[in-house]
Amino acid sequence: MGARLHRWACALGSSLWLAACGTTHVDFAGRAGATSDEVYASLYPYYAELCALSEVAKKPGLGAEISGGTGGHSVLYLSGVCRADAHYPTVRLCDTAVPGPDDGVGISANAHFENANWVATPGRDFFFRGDLPAHERLTRAAYRHAQAKASAMGILNGVVFHAEVFSDRPADMAERDYMYEVSVATDYAIAFGRDRYCGRIPMTRARMAKIVRFLNDRNAVYRTGGKDFEWDVLRNNCSHLTHNALAAAGVWKEWEIDRPLLLAAFDFPVPKNEFVNLIWQTNDFPSSNLATLYADPAERQALSAGDWVPTGPGGLAEFEAAIEANDLYETDLRLIFYDDPIFGDYQRRFRRILADRRYTDLAANLRYFAALYSEIDGRRVPLETYLAQHPEIGAEQRPDFTSFYTNFYDNIVRQSARVRAALTALARASP
Repeated sequence: MGARLHRWACALGSSLWLAACGTTHVDFAGRAGATSDEVYASLYPYYAELCALSEVAKKPGLGAEISGGTGGHSVLYLSGVCRADAHYPTVRLCDTAVPGPDDGVGISANAHFENANWVATPGRDFFFRGDLPAHERLTRAAYRHAQAKASAMGILNGVVFHAEVFSDRPADMAERDYMYEVSVATDYAIAFGRDRYCGRIPMTRARMAKIVRFLNDRNAVYRTGGKDFEWDVLRNNCSHLTHNALAAAGVWKEWEIDRPLLLAAFDFPVPKNEFVNLIWQTNDFPSSNLATLYADPAERQALSAGDWVPTGPGGLAEFEAAIEANDLYETDLRLIFYDDPIFGDYQRRFRRILADRRYTDLAANLRYFAALYSEIDGRRVPLETYLAQHPEIGAEQRPDFTSFYTNFYDNIVRQSARVRAALTALARASP
């Protein structure tokens, strides 16, 4: 897309966002998540975490002036994944069979990039907090330290920025330093300048490998320079990448990129919507309704392939505010939905996530699924009875549905046993 049309598409996307959007105030105090990262990782060592990030607003006179719109940004943290190449962003599964606390990378797409769709930042703490300890002030010294560490890590090694990004570069700042300057709070050290709304979903090593393959394939398109990455809020934005990475693991359907503009204008992924969608997919999708599950391609494929479906224990929401004691960024931040202006489904679901502890507390989450699995098993009827009750499942579908039916209840038995074991382990880990 030409530069003029690209800018028009971004403006159109912004106007559509603002035409049907909504915000819900969040009191972040006490909402960081009731389950520690260590306890969660002990039960689910491989997990993906999709985060919707708020707008960002740098205070004036402190280096590059950076601001982002209320649509926000989307990133993905992958536990058990490591960087594979020191010279260009590629990833691999970490060598350890059980990931350690530092075995993980944060994935971020950025409109600045020309020869890559995304970069990977090692380590959960550095990706989200820039190594700043809890309750410490973000000072200029801490800000400079994070940039120096990111540069030493080489997270932008091999990455070329679009030339226009440097139009506001101070004359006394080197290009490489400027690249790391404008990437803070977007590609690393997220909490320096953004609130975040995150949803975790447990993974197996095999499913994480599918995400790794997808990400490497996406960057391979741009690595050789044969094609430039062009950010497009409607047709190829940060949420397209994070959504489709999870789609590669069977979480949901893929979101097509580079769609015709008029189609994309009315149907494109938005960071905060994606957060709500993931929590709903992991917790509230009608997993007890076999006919509904069978009609959903992603759920049907997941069950047909093995013993995993996205709806299950361990799908947790976490909320974290930008660092409040902050010398560099504004902290009164917004993040909007692209929502139906009348019915407001995303607003309603978001308020439900805030209100019910089973979405944020692992013990409550496990107890909910233990009760759900017991209820599903108690309502089980023989296959012949079920088919008689559902004539919409035609004769030509019955062989496939029979296999699906068996896999579904086998999965319920396995998941029920795992939940009981997880509750036992969680009780032992509690003080």
